[in-house]
Formats: sequence, C-alpha cells, structure tokens
Amino acid sequence: MPDPLPILPLLAAVAGAVNPHPVMILPFAALLLCIALMPFIHKHWWEHHYPKVALGLGLITVIYYVAVLRHGERMLLVAHEYVSFIALIGSLFVVSGGIHIRVKGEAKPWVNCLFLFIGAVLANLVGTTGASMLLIRPWIRMNKYRVTSFHIVFFIFIVSNVGGCLTPIGDPPLFLGYLKGVPFWWVLEHCWEAWLLAVLGMIAVFYAFDRPNFLRASAAVRERETASGSWKFDGTRNLLFLGVILGAVFVRHPAGLSEALMIGAAVAAYFTTPKPIHEANDFTFAPIKEVAWLFLGIFATMVPALDYLGSHAGQLGLDTEMKVFWLTGALSATLDNAPTYLAFLAAAMGRHELSLNSAADMQAFMAAHDHELIAISLGAVFFGAMTYIGNGPNFMVKAIAEQAKVKTPTFSGYLFKFAVPILLPFFVVVSLLFFSRWRIF
Repeated sequence: MPDPLPILPLLAAVAGAVNPHPVMILPFAALLLCIALMPFIHKHWWEHHYPKVALGLGLITVIYYVAVLRHGERMLLVAHEYVSFIALIGSLFVVSGGIHIRVKGEAKPWVNCLFLFIGAVLANLVGTTGASMLLIRPWIRMNKYRVTSFHIVFFIFIVSNVGGCLTPIGDPPLFLGYLKGVPFWWVLEHCWEAWLLAVLGMIAVFYAFDRPNFLRASAAVRERETASGSWKFDGTRNLLFLGVILGAVFVRHPAGLSEALMIGAAVAAYFTTPKPIHEANDFTFAPIKEVAWLFLGIFATMVPALDYLGSHAGQLGLDTEMKVFWLTGALSATLDNAPTYLAFLAAAMGRHELSLNSAADMQAFMAAHDHELIAISLGAVFFGAMTYIGNGPNFMVKAIAEQAKVKTPTFSGYLFKFAVPILLPFFVVVSLLFFSRWRIF
C-alpha cells in the first residue's frame, strides 16, 4: 500500500524486535469498523468527525509505543512511511487532475473491456496508483449516462490492483522484492499466466454485468453514447511532471529528496495547469483530504498488527505454497501489503534456513522454491483488491467517484457484495492451478 521509497524504514520495521501485546490491535479493528459502519449509523456525524476518530485511535498506538514499549523510533519510521505514501498519492492526484482526457461519445461494453485491459497493462508502466489517477475520471465520463457501482468496483479490481502484477513498478510489494534481489523481469516471467487469467477473467465477468446494463439504457442514451467524436488529451505537459514523480520512486538518497521531487512536481503541475482543465475535471482537494486523514489513522493503528505478525510469522505453519498464498493475501487485504510481503518472504526463506538480507540466499530461494515466491507475490498484489484499504489507490478511486456524484458501495458492501462473491472464486482457481497438487502451471 505505501510507496516503496522508505526501504530502510520498512526493513527496520519488519526486522525490528518489537512484540506488542495483542490487545493493541483493537484500535486498528475499531477504525476498520468505524469506516465500515459509521456511514450507516450516523453518516452526517462521520463526515464531519472522521479526522478526529482517525487521529484519536492513532494516538493510542503512538502513546503505547512511546510510553510503554519505549520504542518511539518505530513510530518515527511509520511517520516517514506515511509521508512518503501521501507524497506519492497526493502528487499523482494533483498531476492527474491537470490531465483531461476527452473521451469519444461511445461506451459500448466492448469498449469498456478494452479500456480496462489497457489500464491493466498501463498499471505496470506507471504503477497502479498512477494508472488509477490518470484513468478514473475518463472512465466515469465515458460511462456517465449509465455508470453504476460495479463500474467503479471493477476498475478498482483490475486497474488499481490485479493489473499491476507484472513489474516491480506495478505495486510496492514487488518493488521491495526487486530491491532485495528479485530480478526486474522475474515477476513478468513467472506471473504472467496468473495475471492474464485474472485480468481476462474479471473483464469477462464485467462484460456480463455491463452488457445488460447497456441494453437496459434508453435508445436515446445508447445513441448518445455511440455518437461520433474523437479522443482528445488536454494538459499533456503534465506527463512531464508524471515522469518526474515516477522517476522519484527510484531515488533513495539522500533521505527526503524523493518526496521533495514529488511535491515539487505536484506544485508545479497545479500552478501551470490552465483553470479550464481543472474545471473540466471537477478538481478539488476533497478526495485527497479524506484519504490523508483516514490513512493517518490506519498507518498508526496497524503497526501493532504488523509487528505482531513479524514476531510470530514463523509460527504460522507456512509449509505449503497454498498456505503461503492465502495467508499472505488475507493479511494484505487489511494490512499494509508491502511489509506483509516482506514478513512472509522472510518467514518462507527462514523456513529453508535462508536469509532475506543475503543476495546469494535470494538466488538460491528463487531457484529451489520459485512457487513460494510466486505465491507471496500474487497474494500480496491480488488481495489488495479485497477491501478499500487493501491498496492505496482503492480509497482514492472511491473518493473521486463520489465527488463525481457516482454511487459507490460502502466498505461492507464492497467486501460482501462484490469482493467475496467475485474475487474469491478467482483466487480459488488461481490457487488450484498454481499452488495445489493438481497445479498445471
């Protein structure tokens, strides 16, 4: 979920000997419950007070680590991770808000499917966050006469998550693996079958939803959507700033330079973008404000859960690739998928008496246990789509859609109406084809 810039802090967080009391996981659970239930229980109150709730629950964890565990440096590392995360998410949000894609007046189901496939490929070139921020607005516009919740959900499934499984640029966990010695093209070579199966399968299911939706639309709407026109890109100068942000992902020294480059690119993009482009995109800072406050609380409160996992990963019984896939995925769906990836990779290598911090051991692990690394990689990336907080772009896409007056599922609605019935069957198929005794890949 967070940007892979603070590599040393992430490694310190995973390797650090911090063993919090399990009860300290409760603030994280409480925040998740608030995000899921408060819009139902008292929507007006939640809209005005969610920053206080997120900050208050986060402070409980901060005080515990500083005053009880005497491990304040752990929270400083998390603060660094949060700043890096917001720098990436926020800068991409601002820069993409200055790029207006005028779509052709045509949103037939096959066009939507092609758009989603292009988005899945693009996610590996500019990251799932970059692809999501660049494409979500034109996606809404090209379906504006009949856009529904499932349009937003499948965009999150495919473009914001599963699509970015082929390169280390695609998703932060894979970038961490690259920095630990996994060759750049290793994921593409070993995970493309699962990527293709998941992406094409989800697009097929989307088509099954979208085709009846298109046919139910009035003749006037269908004619309007198939009217003549052409695609046009305004604000293309911001592609230069987008390139600066993506390049900054790979800048690790000196500390703070990468974040400074991202913020600088965002500021320059904002003030050089013509006002009509911002107006055409209905650009405001409201979505990034919501994400910033909620993830401030999430980053703080999830620390005990991550540290407890890191301290007890060896007790999880990771003796089969199937278990590795599902356990990595289950925790990536609700926790930070980057350190979860590292924690399970360290545990899997440790089971074979190999060290995560040894390049030679990493090569030996890939040579003898490649399917375990595939399981960890797919679990971390794919399961990010299970919840709104499973991956950074998810909540951002939801916020932008709501700003555009598109109805989106609630936290629980997303999980139980879409993620569980649609995603879990795909994950079962992937686990059987790739990690069971009957596997064919």
